Amino acid sequence: MKEINSIGIVGAGQMGSGIAQVAAVSGYQVRLYDAFEGVAGKAVTRIGSTLEKLVSKGKMEQSACDAAVRAITVVNSLEEIAQSDLVVEAAVEKVELKKELFRQLDQLSPADTILASNTSSISLTEIASATRRPDKVIGMHFFNPAPVMKLLEVVKGYSTSQETIDVIMAIGEKMNKVTILAQDKAGFIVNRVLDPMLNEAIFLLEEGVGTAEDIDNGMKFGCNHPMGPLALTDLIGLDVLLAVMEVLYRETADSKYRPAPLLKKMVRAGKLGKKTGEGFFKY
Repeated sequence: MKEINSIGIVGAGQMGSGIAQVAAVSGYQVRLYDAFEGVAGKAVTRIGSTLEKLVSKGKMEQSACDAAVRAITVVNSLEEIAQSDLVVEAAVEKVELKKELFRQLDQLSPADTILASNTSSISLTEIASATRRPDKVIGMHFFNPAPVMKLLEVVKGYSTSQETIDVIMAIGEKMNKVTILAQDKAGFIVNRVLDPMLNEAIFLLEEGVGTAEDIDNGMKFGCNHPMGPLALTDLIGLDVLLAVMEVLYRETADSKYRPAPLLKKMVRAGKLGKKTGEGFFKY
Protein backbone atom coordinates (compact mmCIF):
# COMPACT_ATOMS: atom_id res chain seq x y z
CA MET A 1 0.00 0.00 0.00
CA LYS A 2 1.34 3.42 -0.95
CA GLU A 3 2.85 5.37 1.94
CA ILE A 4 1.62 8.95 2.27
CA ASN A 5 4.00 11.44 3.84
CA SER A 6 3.05 14.67 2.10
CA ILE A 7 -0.36 16.12 1.26
CA GLY A 8 -0.89 18.96 -1.18
CA ILE A 9 -4.05 21.03 -0.87
CA VAL A 10 -5.45 23.11 -3.71
CA GLY A 11 -7.60 25.90 -2.32
CA ALA A 12 -6.94 27.73 0.95
CA GLY A 13 -10.45 28.91 1.75
CA GLN A 14 -12.49 27.76 4.71
CA MET A 15 -12.44 24.08 3.77
CA GLY A 16 -8.93 23.94 2.35
CA SER A 17 -7.36 25.65 5.35
CA GLY A 18 -9.29 23.38 7.69
CA ILE A 19 -8.05 20.29 5.86
CA ALA A 20 -4.50 21.69 5.97
CA GLN A 21 -4.78 22.09 9.74
CA VAL A 22 -6.07 18.54 10.19
CA ALA A 23 -3.31 17.11 7.99
CA ALA A 24 -0.53 19.07 9.69
CA VAL A 25 -1.69 18.18 13.21
CA SER A 26 -1.84 14.53 12.10
CA GLY A 27 1.85 14.55 11.20
CA TYR A 28 1.79 15.08 7.44
CA GLN A 29 3.93 17.54 5.54
CA VAL A 30 1.48 19.92 3.90
CA ARG A 31 1.80 22.06 0.78
CA LEU A 32 -0.92 24.69 0.52
CA TYR A 33 -1.80 26.50 -2.71
CA ASP A 34 -4.44 29.01 -3.70
CA ALA A 35 -4.88 30.65 -7.10
CA PHE A 36 -5.41 34.03 -5.42
CA GLU A 37 -2.20 35.62 -4.19
CA GLY A 38 -1.86 35.96 -0.44
CA VAL A 39 -4.81 33.73 0.48
CA ALA A 40 -2.70 30.71 1.44
CA GLY A 41 -0.36 32.81 3.60
CA LYS A 42 -3.31 34.31 5.49
CA ALA A 43 -4.72 30.82 5.97
CA VAL A 44 -1.51 29.63 7.63
CA THR A 45 -1.61 32.64 9.96
CA ARG A 46 -5.20 31.76 10.93
CA ILE A 47 -4.24 28.14 11.52
CA GLY A 48 -1.41 29.25 13.80
CA SER A 49 -3.77 31.48 15.79
CA THR A 50 -6.32 28.68 16.10
CA LEU A 51 -3.73 26.23 17.38
CA GLU A 52 -2.31 28.77 19.82
CA LYS A 53 -5.79 29.12 21.32
CA LEU A 54 -5.88 25.35 21.84
CA VAL A 55 -2.52 25.60 23.63
CA SER A 56 -3.81 28.39 25.88
CA LYS A 57 -6.80 26.23 26.83
CA GLY A 58 -4.56 23.27 27.66
CA LYS A 59 -5.92 21.20 24.77
CA MET A 60 -2.63 21.04 22.85
CA GLU A 61 1.06 21.06 23.71
CA GLN A 62 3.08 24.04 22.49
CA SER A 63 5.56 21.70 20.81
CA ALA A 64 2.75 20.04 18.82
CA CYS A 65 1.41 23.45 17.81
CA ASP A 66 4.82 24.61 16.61
CA ALA A 67 5.40 21.36 14.71
CA ALA A 68 2.04 21.60 12.93
CA VAL A 69 2.64 25.18 11.81
CA ARG A 70 6.15 24.27 10.58
CA ALA A 71 4.66 21.37 8.62
CA ILE A 72 2.67 23.70 6.34
CA THR A 73 4.46 25.22 3.36
CA VAL A 74 2.81 27.80 1.14
CA VAL A 75 3.58 27.14 -2.52
CA ASN A 76 2.89 29.29 -5.55
CA SER A 77 2.17 26.81 -8.31
CA LEU A 78 0.37 23.59 -9.14
CA GLU A 79 3.76 22.17 -10.18
CA GLU A 80 4.91 22.33 -6.56
CA ILE A 81 1.62 20.94 -5.22
CA ALA A 82 1.80 18.06 -7.69
CA GLN A 83 4.96 16.67 -6.08
CA SER A 84 2.95 15.57 -3.02
CA ASP A 85 2.05 11.91 -2.36
CA LEU A 86 -1.62 12.90 -2.17
CA VAL A 87 -3.27 16.02 -3.59
CA VAL A 88 -6.63 17.14 -2.20
CA GLU A 89 -8.62 19.63 -4.27
CA ALA A 90 -10.80 22.01 -2.24
CA ALA A 91 -11.93 24.46 -4.91
CA VAL A 92 -15.45 25.76 -5.54
CA GLU A 93 -18.23 23.38 -6.60
CA LYS A 94 -17.92 23.83 -10.37
CA VAL A 95 -17.42 20.67 -12.35
CA GLU A 96 -15.50 22.18 -15.27
CA LEU A 97 -13.10 23.95 -12.91
CA LYS A 98 -12.46 20.74 -11.01
CA LYS A 99 -11.94 18.74 -14.21
CA GLU A 100 -9.43 21.28 -15.48
CA LEU A 101 -7.53 21.18 -12.17
CA PHE A 102 -7.43 17.40 -12.25
CA ARG A 103 -6.29 17.42 -15.86
CA GLN A 104 -3.37 19.67 -14.94
CA LEU A 105 -2.53 17.76 -11.77
CA ASP A 106 -2.58 14.49 -13.69
CA GLN A 107 -0.03 15.85 -16.15
CA LEU A 108 2.21 17.31 -13.44
CA SER A 109 2.12 14.55 -10.81
CA PRO A 110 4.17 11.35 -10.58
CA ALA A 111 2.22 8.33 -11.79
CA ASP A 112 1.55 7.00 -8.29
CA THR A 113 0.18 10.24 -6.81
CA ILE A 114 -3.39 9.95 -5.56
CA LEU A 115 -5.73 12.78 -6.56
CA ALA A 116 -8.66 13.47 -4.24
CA SER A 117 -11.54 15.93 -4.32
CA ASN A 118 -13.36 17.45 -1.37
CA THR A 119 -16.47 17.83 -3.54
CA SER A 120 -19.76 17.49 -1.69
CA SER A 121 -21.85 16.40 -4.66
CA ILE A 122 -20.06 16.33 -8.04
CA SER A 123 -19.45 12.95 -9.66
CA LEU A 124 -15.97 11.58 -8.94
CA THR A 125 -16.30 9.46 -12.05
CA GLU A 126 -16.70 12.57 -14.18
CA ILE A 127 -13.80 14.33 -12.44
CA ALA A 128 -11.62 11.24 -12.93
CA SER A 129 -12.43 11.19 -16.66
CA ALA A 130 -10.17 14.24 -17.05
CA THR A 131 -7.17 12.14 -15.96
CA ARG A 132 -5.18 9.15 -17.14
CA ARG A 133 -5.33 7.61 -13.64
CA PRO A 134 -9.03 7.17 -12.78
CA ASP A 135 -8.06 4.31 -10.46
CA LYS A 136 -6.21 6.84 -8.28
CA VAL A 137 -8.99 9.46 -8.14
CA ILE A 138 -11.20 9.45 -5.05
CA GLY A 139 -13.44 11.66 -2.94
CA MET A 140 -12.35 12.94 0.48
CA HIS A 141 -15.37 14.89 1.67
CA PHE A 142 -14.55 16.67 4.92
CA PHE A 143 -17.23 18.56 6.83
CA ASN A 144 -17.12 22.15 8.01
CA PRO A 145 -15.26 22.98 10.19
CA ALA A 146 -12.85 20.21 9.20
CA PRO A 147 -10.75 20.29 12.41
CA VAL A 148 -13.89 19.82 14.55
CA MET A 149 -16.22 17.57 12.56
CA LYS A 150 -15.39 13.90 13.04
CA LEU A 151 -16.64 12.54 9.72
CA LEU A 152 -14.69 11.85 6.55
CA GLU A 153 -16.91 10.68 3.69
CA VAL A 154 -14.78 8.70 1.24
CA VAL A 155 -16.31 8.45 -2.22
CA LYS A 156 -15.50 5.69 -4.71
CA GLY A 157 -15.63 6.60 -8.38
CA TYR A 158 -16.44 4.06 -11.08
CA SER A 159 -12.76 3.15 -11.56
CA THR A 160 -11.31 3.89 -8.11
CA SER A 161 -9.12 0.96 -7.04
CA GLN A 162 -9.42 -0.86 -3.73
CA GLU A 163 -5.80 0.05 -3.00
CA THR A 164 -6.63 3.76 -3.32
CA ILE A 165 -9.63 3.31 -1.02
CA ASP A 166 -7.46 1.50 1.54
CA VAL A 167 -4.85 4.28 1.49
CA ILE A 168 -7.45 7.00 2.06
CA MET A 169 -9.22 5.03 4.79
CA ALA A 170 -5.87 4.69 6.58
CA ILE A 171 -5.29 8.44 6.29
CA GLY A 172 -8.74 9.08 7.75
CA GLU A 173 -7.89 6.84 10.70
CA LYS A 174 -4.57 8.66 11.24
CA MET A 175 -6.50 11.95 11.19
CA ASN A 176 -8.76 10.53 13.92
CA LYS A 177 -11.82 10.71 11.67
CA VAL A 178 -14.79 8.39 11.47
CA THR A 179 -14.70 7.21 7.85
CA ILE A 180 -17.64 6.07 5.76
CA LEU A 181 -17.51 4.81 2.17
CA ALA A 182 -20.03 6.09 -0.37
CA GLN A 183 -20.64 5.08 -3.95
CA ASP A 184 -20.54 7.78 -6.61
CA LYS A 185 -24.20 8.78 -6.58
CA ALA A 186 -25.40 12.40 -6.54
CA GLY A 187 -25.00 13.88 -3.05
CA PHE A 188 -23.28 10.71 -1.79
CA ILE A 189 -24.58 9.71 1.68
CA VAL A 190 -24.69 12.75 3.93
CA ASN A 191 -25.83 15.46 1.51
CA ARG A 192 -28.38 13.13 -0.08
CA VAL A 193 -30.08 12.99 3.33
CA LEU A 194 -29.24 16.40 4.79
CA ASP A 195 -29.58 18.92 1.98
CA PRO A 196 -33.20 18.18 1.00
CA MET A 197 -34.09 18.83 4.67
CA LEU A 198 -32.30 22.19 4.59
CA ASN A 199 -33.99 23.03 1.30
CA GLU A 200 -37.40 22.11 2.75
CA ALA A 201 -36.78 24.45 5.70
CA ILE A 202 -36.24 27.25 3.18
CA PHE A 203 -39.53 26.36 1.47
CA LEU A 204 -41.25 26.60 4.88
CA LEU A 205 -39.78 30.06 5.44
CA GLU A 206 -40.72 31.19 1.94
CA GLU A 207 -44.30 29.97 2.38
CA GLY A 208 -44.63 31.73 5.75
CA VAL A 209 -45.24 28.51 7.67
CA GLY A 210 -42.96 29.81 10.42
CA THR A 211 -40.28 32.36 11.14
CA ALA A 212 -36.63 31.47 10.75
CA GLU A 213 -36.31 31.31 14.55
CA ASP A 214 -39.37 29.08 14.95
CA ILE A 215 -38.33 26.71 12.16
CA ASP A 216 -34.86 26.30 13.69
CA ASN A 217 -36.21 25.94 17.23
CA GLY A 218 -38.67 23.33 16.00
CA MET A 219 -35.86 21.12 14.74
CA LYS A 220 -33.48 21.87 17.62
CA PHE A 221 -35.93 21.13 20.41
CA GLY A 222 -38.34 18.81 18.61
CA CYS A 223 -35.74 16.59 16.94
CA ASN A 224 -32.76 17.27 19.24
CA HIS A 225 -30.64 18.70 16.41
CA PRO A 226 -27.66 20.69 17.72
CA MET A 227 -28.31 23.45 15.19
CA GLY A 228 -31.39 24.53 13.26
CA PRO A 229 -31.50 23.90 9.48
CA LEU A 230 -31.44 27.58 8.52
CA ALA A 231 -28.52 28.39 10.84
CA LEU A 232 -26.73 25.32 9.49
CA THR A 233 -27.32 26.53 5.93
CA ASP A 234 -25.81 29.88 6.91
CA LEU A 235 -22.75 28.04 8.26
CA ILE A 236 -22.37 25.84 5.17
CA GLY A 237 -23.04 28.69 2.75
CA LEU A 238 -26.21 29.21 0.76
CA ASP A 239 -24.22 29.02 -2.47
CA VAL A 240 -22.86 25.62 -1.48
CA LEU A 241 -26.33 24.29 -0.67
CA LEU A 242 -27.67 25.61 -3.97
CA ALA A 243 -24.84 23.95 -5.90
CA VAL A 244 -25.57 20.58 -4.27
CA MET A 245 -29.33 20.83 -4.81
CA GLU A 246 -28.77 21.68 -8.47
CA VAL A 247 -26.59 18.58 -8.86
CA LEU A 248 -29.22 16.40 -7.16
CA TYR A 249 -31.99 17.86 -9.31
CA ARG A 250 -29.99 17.56 -12.53
CA GLU A 251 -28.73 14.02 -11.87
CA THR A 252 -32.03 12.52 -10.70
CA ALA A 253 -34.62 14.65 -12.55
CA ASP A 254 -36.71 14.25 -9.39
CA SER A 255 -38.78 17.29 -8.41
CA LYS A 256 -38.21 16.66 -4.70
CA TYR A 257 -34.69 18.06 -5.20
CA ARG A 258 -35.88 21.32 -6.81
CA PRO A 259 -33.99 24.20 -5.11
CA ALA A 260 -36.25 26.57 -3.20
CA PRO A 261 -36.77 29.82 -5.16
CA LEU A 262 -35.86 31.81 -2.03
CA LEU A 263 -32.50 30.01 -1.90
CA LYS A 264 -31.78 31.04 -5.49
CA LYS A 265 -32.86 34.62 -4.83
CA MET A 266 -30.67 34.98 -1.75
CA VAL A 267 -27.61 33.59 -3.54
CA ARG A 268 -28.18 36.06 -6.38
CA ALA A 269 -28.38 38.84 -3.77
CA GLY A 270 -25.04 37.79 -2.30
CA LYS A 271 -26.55 36.80 1.05
CA LEU A 272 -24.58 33.60 1.46
CA GLY A 273 -24.61 33.16 5.23
CA LYS A 274 -21.90 33.66 7.84
CA LYS A 275 -19.15 34.25 5.28
CA THR A 276 -20.93 37.36 3.99
CA GLY A 277 -22.37 38.46 7.33
CA GLU A 278 -25.97 37.73 6.40
CA GLY A 279 -28.07 34.79 5.32
CA PHE A 280 -31.23 33.71 7.08
CA PHE A 281 -29.73 35.41 10.14
CA LYS A 282 -27.37 38.35 10.53
CA TYR A 283 -23.83 37.92 11.90
